[in-house]
Amino acid sequence: MTRSAASRLRVGGFALVPALFLLVVLGALGLIAIRVGTGQQQAVTMGLMQARALAAANAGIEWAAYLATTSTASPPVCPAASTTLSLTEGALAGFSVLVTCSATSFSNNGGTASSFVIQATATYGTYGQPGYVKRVVTGSFSSAT
Repeated sequence: MTRSAASRLRVGGFALVPALFLLVVLGALGLIAIRVGTGQQQAVTMGLMQARALAAANAGIEWAAYLATTSTASPPVCPAASTTLSLTEGALAGFSVLVTCSATSFSNNGGTASSFVIQATATYGTYGQPGYVKRVVTGSFSSAT
């Protein structure tokens, strides 16, 4: 082998090191981009689930308020001390809502009225798992006119 042929072989192998370095760097950047994208997608999904949990808890408050205000008892009473609703329709399907209610009677313009405190706890999924969400909403109102 002549001296010029040996020099060409050494020069040709020199480009391999920067090419490998470039491939490793581009691969690492691609991996980082995938992880960031996945994290953002999970954040958006959890934000949506939290909004649904809030809507489910509000539905529990409205359900108990409706039953309390349409009660034929005098004074109006809570529908139950504690009730669990399992929602099955639309965007709230799969949510479980624990609704608790307490009523206090008071005199109002010669009659008797009630003051209600309702708490609704909406949950979805299993505690400790990635898709678990929980929202608690408390509402109070009175049957007095």
